[in-house]
Amino acid sequence: MSRALAGPHAGMMLGDLGARVIKVEAPEHGDDSRGWGPPFVGSAEQRMSTYYLSCNRNKESVTADLKSDEGRDFLTRLVQRADVLVENFRTGVLDRLGFGVERLHEINPKLVILSITGFGHDGPEGGRAGYDQIAQGEAGLMSITGEPGQPTKVGVPIADLLSGMYGTSGVLAALLERERTGKGRVVRTSLLASVVGVHAFQGTRWTVAGDVPEGTGNHHASIAPYGLFQAADGALQVAVGSETQWRAFAGIVGLDPDDSRFATNADRVQNRQELIGEIERTFAAASTDHWLDLLEKAGIASGKVRTLDQVYEWDQTRSQGLLIDVEHPVLGSMQLPGPPLRVDGGQPREHVAPPMLGEHDESVRAWLDESP
Repeated sequence: MSRALAGPHAGMMLGDLGARVIKVEAPEHGDDSRGWGPPFVGSAEQRMSTYYLSCNRNKESVTADLKSDEGRDFLTRLVQRADVLVENFRTGVLDRLGFGVERLHEINPKLVILSITGFGHDGPEGGRAGYDQIAQGEAGLMSITGEPGQPTKVGVPIADLLSGMYGTSGVLAALLERERTGKGRVVRTSLLASVVGVHAFQGTRWTVAGDVPEGTGNHHASIAPYGLFQAADGALQVAVGSETQWRAFAGIVGLDPDDSRFATNADRVQNRQELIGEIERTFAAASTDHWLDLLEKAGIASGKVRTLDQVYEWDQTRSQGLLIDVEHPVLGSMQLPGPPLRVDGGQPREHVAPPMLGEHDESVRAWLDESP
């Protein structure tokens, strides 16, 4: 019972892991993301947004008007059979529909409920509407991304995606607990919580050291050299993560590793701009491939900056199962980004294309009619 991205991403992750996922959508228009484009694919009569296609594989789609008696009866029967309910309505919407937490657990005491909100279901701003970019700003992520003084959002809806990921891990823990207790739990997360949950060292800079972080562009806030550098024909990335690596790297770029400006990581961070200038003066003399070859031989992490078409054409990406083939009822054969998990010894998952709106109305209702 979720739409847009946070809840659907959680549902897709559970589907990738083998769950049967039934997506309940409003009649006529369905999930909001079905209309989020361009780009769209397909004919004008049956066009589909690539946004919707990104987060709804391995699901069945049914439609129901939850304000009608038939729709409420249908949902009740689904809840009776379900292990997990995923929802990302604003706080209070399910209660108004007659499906608050107490009622859901009356129907099915074993039900695990994943509830994803914008800023939390309680607190002084509980129930506030939230979209990804709003949460990126409110949760501080934009303030530490991009150049100093130029708040920048991440290039994907990261708050939504993280909420789905955190929610999925909570669901799996609740299902495991249910094996012992026989009772379902309510698992809650939010866009705000998911972003604060990945502040990592930037968070402790403030909570422990009282230092307010800001954006550092394409360079690491606490390690140097670690970032994007320009060579003669383009950009490459270098990550020097230890003093041993620094001494090897310094030899490659012609720097004295004991230079007082750069002798320790703290010195290098303090003199970051000067260090970047020295490195790029050397890198300007040769191609990115030349430097990447030297860095790899020295055991120093480095890499190219690929465009997305290059990523999906890359043999390494394909070798990891990160591109999957599915058959869509309207669009035919197509490829989708694949799941990030692999399980040794497991049978390869046969993936199913994102469903058409209401594609499984008849089959799911027939299944419920046949169920005890």
